[in-house]
Amino acid sequence: MPDTFAITVISVIAVAIIGMFVQRRTKDRCLRDFSNNFVTLEMKNGSLIKGMFCIESTGLEIGYNSSHIDDKGYNQVSYILYKPEFANIQSLIRFCADLDEKVRELREKELEEIQRPESFHRTGRKLRNFANTIRDSIMEIFNLFMGRMRAVPAGTFLTSQEKYITQARTKLGGQGTAFEPMLERHMGQKVVVEISKGDAIYKISGFLKEYTAEFIEIMDVDYKIKEDEPSQKADLIIPRSVGIVRHLSA
Repeated sequence: MPDTFAITVISVIAVAIIGMFVQRRTKDRCLRDFSNNFVTLEMKNGSLIKGMFCIESTGLEIGYNSSHIDDKGYNQVSYILYKPEFANIQSLIRFCADLDEKVRELREKELEEIQRPESFHRTGRKLRNFANTIRDSIMEIFNLFMGRMRAVPAGTFLTSQEKYITQARTKLGGQGTAFEPMLERHMGQKVVVEISKGDAIYKISGFLKEYTAEFIEIMDVDYKIKEDEPSQKADLIIPRSVGIVRHLSA
């Protein structure tokens, strides 16, 4: 008879180690697209943070163009938002007017490429989606295994270690599906996105550039942060808890 307790302990430890390795090296693909660009971070409480964007696996940082002195007299040169705080993000905006000429040229090339992707990029994306599907399948197997183990004597141990099992799931990517067939079929196409902002629902239209378990990235949007402002051409990264692709657009 196999030692179910030992198998359970080894499984939890193995998933935690693999998850930690993956987590420390993985940056969100949507957020990564705005790296080293000037952005405007819009928070749900209405605050705006502007500056050069940097993303790490554990959070993001926005460097100010000039230092800020707060009401306590502290000299601040950047704003750091940690990953558990991403739930407070309303949108991350890259206004075209804020970009220098070189970045604007790269952006225009990128916009053209997503609408007419080369075969090399399509193949690369298929391989990545295949890997993401395997990852999701591994998580399903892990969850099934943990459920079965709760029915045996080792189940008492699992119950006492629920916190660490949940952390292991999270690190390995168990908090959202990495591959979304409904979005995948409309990559590079113009879509309409519904965005919830407070009690109101707004719609924007642009090209679906990328998506992850947490975000969607829309390019070439006419966007304004406040209703009394004129619209500007921009690219947006929106939390999936805030925005949803609702329509395919002409």
